Amino acid sequence: MNYPTTIKILIDCFKKLPGIGEKTAERLALSTLSLDDEVLKNFSLSIGSIKEKIKRCDVCNNFTEEDTCLICQDKTRNLDTICVVEEPKNIILFEKMGSYHGLYHVLDGLISPLDGINPEDINISTLIDRVKKNKINEIIIAVKPSIEGETTALYITKILEGTGVKITKIAHGIPLGADMDYIDSLTLEMALEDRKEVS
Repeated sequence: MNYPTTIKILIDCFKKLPGIGEKTAERLALSTLSLDDEVLKNFSLSIGSIKEKIKRCDVCNNFTEEDTCLICQDKTRNLDTICVVEEPKNIILFEKMGSYHGLYHVLDGLISPLDGINPEDINISTLIDRVKKNKINEIIIAVKPSIEGETTALYITKILEGTGVKITKIAHGIPLGADMDYIDSLTLEMALEDRKEVS
């Protein structure tokens, strides 16, 4: 369909978002026409200001509007535990869960020599600095179960050897209620390695 130029541009913009195809982009663009003026204004302002207002936390590398994110500012959290994640959006998953009350550290990637990503290319050195400067008892490595994730976990474990900090890794395995026919071999391997004694 030949949309007016303004709508076409908006459709093209929506299509740049992950998981948004042509039809969804059309629906989203056309639905903005029925939004209330105030909602549309807020929508436009928030999109326009996201790049200038959002930055990275000086401490953990999470998204923030200030120098330090709200999690790092929160003195009621467990300050001796750091959960290491690949990207800021992973923090949101843990926070929604509501059962983890420690700190975080965002790596911004995983070690992958095949892709030319080495330890110095991701945010590991600041993690080491945090461990040296603060009384950290435990580092929880919560990255995806992949070769890159395992390589990164091993590297962090090796570099923190002898510091007295306990290094743990979240368990990976078969989700509750999953059909065994649909489990991929890597997940199955992880589940087998992380097996627990039945008590």
